[in-house]
Amino acid sequence: MSVRNICCIGAGYVGGPSCSVIAYKCPDITVSVVDLSQQRIDQWNSDNLPIFEPGLDEIVKSVRGKNLFFSTDIDKSIQEADLIFICVNTPTKSYGLGKGRAADLKYIESAARMIANVSCVSKIVVEKSTVPVKAAESISNILRANHKPGVKYQILSNPEFLAEGTAVTDLINPDRVLIGGEQTPEGLVAIKALSDVYHRWVPEENIVTMNTWSSELSKLAANAFLAQRISSINAMSAVCEATGADVSEVAHAIGKDSRIGNKFLKASVASIFVGFGGSCFQKDVLNLVYLCECLNLPEVAAYWQQVININDFQRRRFANRIIECLFNTVTNKKIAIFGFAFKKDTGDTRESAAIYVASYLIEEGAQIRIYDPKVDRAQIFSELTHPAVCNNPDRVEELVTICDDPYRAAEETHAVVVCTEWDEFVTYDYKRLYENMLKPAFLFDGRVILNHQSLMDIGFHVETIGKRLARNNVNRPIAATN
Repeated sequence: MSVRNICCIGAGYVGGPSCSVIAYKCPDITVSVVDLSQQRIDQWNSDNLPIFEPGLDEIVKSVRGKNLFFSTDIDKSIQEADLIFICVNTPTKSYGLGKGRAADLKYIESAARMIANVSCVSKIVVEKSTVPVKAAESISNILRANHKPGVKYQILSNPEFLAEGTAVTDLINPDRVLIGGEQTPEGLVAIKALSDVYHRWVPEENIVTMNTWSSELSKLAANAFLAQRISSINAMSAVCEATGADVSEVAHAIGKDSRIGNKFLKASVASIFVGFGGSCFQKDVLNLVYLCECLNLPEVAAYWQQVININDFQRRRFANRIIECLFNTVTNKKIAIFGFAFKKDTGDTRESAAIYVASYLIEEGAQIRIYDPKVDRAQIFSELTHPAVCNNPDRVEELVTICDDPYRAAEETHAVVVCTEWDEFVTYDYKRLYENMLKPAFLFDGRVILNHQSLMDIGFHVETIGKRLARNNVNRPIAATN
């Protein structure tokens, strides 16, 4: 079969960029991205898109209104579509069985029921959201139990592998496209139909087909392996500090081993050193832990749980380092945090290390000033006052100030803490920052992106992760006294 109309249910981080690139690369295919949120759809139809991704704005504007449409008319789009992507949110459950680990599939189920209720002809339904293994079976059961006479469905798994900040590049030049489906004649026809869409711009050797369950598990496994890699180098950073080794040098050395490689061993990638963040790593590893427990594999579950434990340890360890260096108290001290997004080139703050570092310091009574070039005040306060992070929202309102200028954020502060590796942070006039800070002026580089020697020459007391820095006695903090 030939795909001429695509419907994408969910105008979030996955659905919006993925379908924008499909429309851009396939001008003969009509792509409709639909969502229940009128506000989100209005943003996609405006000059200010709901998410920031380099290159996305240009692509959307080039095809929007031609063969790419954003709408809240979900029923109409489902009816007209040959192929339907399900790109809804699958958050970690915050209640009931599997709380804190299992994926909440209520939005997946809701989407499946909408499709079954509206469809009058056969469809290919593609799960693109990150889901636990066997989720496609649940979708299939719902669709087949509620289908109209003569309507048949083929369920495919086509997980996304987008790195925030490079999502458009990842979509245009993907390492691989995974498509899983039933290994039946009908299933293979559906797999080929979706493969033909991607063949418009993706080399055939980069399109990998397999059974549905392998495709679903491959997504969880990929994120778990990447998270494990980050936790491994973060664990080594603690050893480096205790021994006098330099974690950047260690990472470079082991990255030269062709069996290991250097990806995800650098501070500038995926929240390394302060801890990994983003929407996928923690959620997917916890999902894998829960899956292993359900499969009666406690040893495997404990192995992957330790990846999460090291990440939590790294965040807390960095915050404790700040407190210790500031003479073992930060109560009423002003501390500037540079960066709130979980990594550069994105406005996404989900599971950002900055959330936890700021929260730990707020617990100690510090006055926090936050500057991020892409994250607005509402989003920052939403994260810091989330029930999973904060028990006292009023205290956050009292102690946190959002600044629109880094130099103003640092005025009269005791310390500057770098939590995101934005390129602009490297270019600042740190002499100017130093002159307007209280003395001794501390700088905590949580991403290891700054020139530490030049900062110490200015007069900063510099602390970073994964190595000890030689410094003179003038800037060395004194021991706490009673």
